[in-house]
Amino acid sequence: MTTRAQIAKSKRKPKYKSRIVRRCFRCGRKRGYMRDFGLCRICFREMANQGLIPGVKKSSW
Repeated sequence: MTTRAQIAKSKRKPKYKSRIVRRCFRCGRKRGYMRDFGLCRICFREMANQGLIPGVKKSSW
């Protein structure tokens, strides 16, 4: 779990462009981040299974 200070620090504009830290807007996790949705893999899976993300459904083949 990320702290409020870490989330606030990642929202500030960095000195260099390559230092941008993208975090999940829901939980603040920075690893396993999906840019298209703005979520980490864990939150993405939870929300997709609940049907909260339009256009995404569980695949089966």
